[in-house]
Amino acid sequence: MGESCPHRKGCEARIVVISRIMNPEENFASFWPEYVRAHSRPGTRAIHLTGTLAGWALLAAAVALERWWWIALALFVSYALAWISHFFVEHNRPATFEHPLWSWWADQKMVALILMGKMGEEVRRCTALH
Repeated sequence: MGESCPHRKGCEARIVVISRIMNPEENFASFWPEYVRAHSRPGTRAIHLTGTLAGWALLAAAVALERWWWIALALFVSYALAWISHFFVEHNRPATFEHPLWSWWADQKMVALILMGKMGEEVRRCTALH
């Protein structure tokens, strides 16, 4: 690998990125428990739930009413509420900065689990793994 690439570290980084793209389930599966532990406080999850549902509602309204700038508003509201919860409730750094796609998908999964009444059990399971 090092002989065929004059920039060894750059090539290794590209290989890591490619391997993450090629096997997203394995990486998301290992990311999920970390994400859950970063959302261990009920207040954080409640604010995320509010932000995510508000974002989806604004997106639906933007499409229905053809108010295209509301799409930006939907993103702003959902991310602003999530980040506020991390900075002022959970006191940690949002995963969005390092794993934007995984954290978006994890947020959708977390909201679904909250709505099904199963997120508390998931928090207990993931914190027990750590």
